[in-house]
Amino acid sequence: MKKTVKRGYIVNSAVIAAAYALFCVLAATLGQDGGFKLIIAPSVWQCCYLVLLAASLNLVLGFMGQLSLGHCGFMAIGAYTAALMSLAFERAGAYDDKSGPVFLAILFLCIICAGLLAAAFGVLVGIPALRLKGDYLAIITLGFGLIIVNVINNLPFAGQNGLAEGSAAASLYATGLGFGSTDRVTYLWAGVGVTIACVALMFMFIRSKYGRAVRAIRDDEIAASASGINTGYYKVLTFAFSAFFAGIAGALYACCNASLSTASFSFTNGSILNSTFVVVMVVLGGMGSLTGSVISAAIMFLLNYQIANGAWVDALPGFIRGAFTYPMLVYAVVLIIIIMFRPKGIFGSYEFSILRTPKDIARAMGKRRAARAARAAGKAGKEAAAQ
Repeated sequence: MKKTVKRGYIVNSAVIAAAYALFCVLAATLGQDGGFKLIIAPSVWQCCYLVLLAASLNLVLGFMGQLSLGHCGFMAIGAYTAALMSLAFERAGAYDDKSGPVFLAILFLCIICAGLLAAAFGVLVGIPALRLKGDYLAIITLGFGLIIVNVINNLPFAGQNGLAEGSAAASLYATGLGFGSTDRVTYLWAGVGVTIACVALMFMFIRSKYGRAVRAIRDDEIAASASGINTGYYKVLTFAFSAFFAGIAGALYACCNASLSTASFSFTNGSILNSTFVVVMVVLGGMGSLTGSVISAAIMFLLNYQIANGAWVDALPGFIRGAFTYPMLVYAVVLIIIIMFRPKGIFGSYEFSILRTPKDIARAMGKRRAARAARAAGKAGKEAAAQ
């Protein structure tokens, strides 16, 4: 590893660790504040699983170039897995209240198992991806998401109070992980820490030889195969890796909700947990940029929050205010604007780094100038040919 790259990893990791430590201190200090407990803490939990959803889908959509519309199905698997596991531990007497090292160990065990089960289903979805691409793959993954929702609806142990007390229903009314307002603040450090660790793992995956192979498949699958890359293996691996983090996002969702409903994960629901919303987040941030996924998840959360709670919406003219009663319409308009004026998203393929040497900046500027010159030359060539 080059010295500059190594130094960059060290500096970036140190800055992120310092910011995380500062956040934990602020959360502990402001934990009893009413506004922090009732508004900020739930918002941070929501941003955490949205970040994981957007970043994990970006692995498939942005870095591998495969359109998947069933990503929320993996999240549903993770959410119900974590909830039912924690219920089983609770009813077995493993813990009485949500405190202490035992509960903390159970919490992380449920999160990891949720990701692993979702990854197993990711392998099942990845196998058809070996022969399909584009619209056909999108239809397959969309069907997978619908199947998962309907299967969970008909599982007796996943309905009402769950396990032996449950019956087939659309909702699981009790989850062992379901945190109240106080517990959300108490374990906020865990949610943010898991999110940072997962994004770091995704970043390491993309920067590794596996990530380079995945990007080669996106650019030209035939050329990648001719170069000796096992395209089938890397496709299945990427789907499983992406599903793993979507399952963890589902586990975080189960943590900050006292009940679960499959309606939250369906393709046609009007909430922010539908696959269309996740695709909008990926495209908005930039297909090929994990940094963009993190930023766009925060932007889309704030937009959704302001649509639902912003007083400024009531001050808008009547016909515009009426449009804001249909959030999916607003998200679609945002997507159209981004595609028209910023086709590669806000960040494109750029990744944030604290450490930027003058040589790095000069190299990036040189590449941009070369790209602009190539576009200008191509445009001039076309005009000359037309004349």
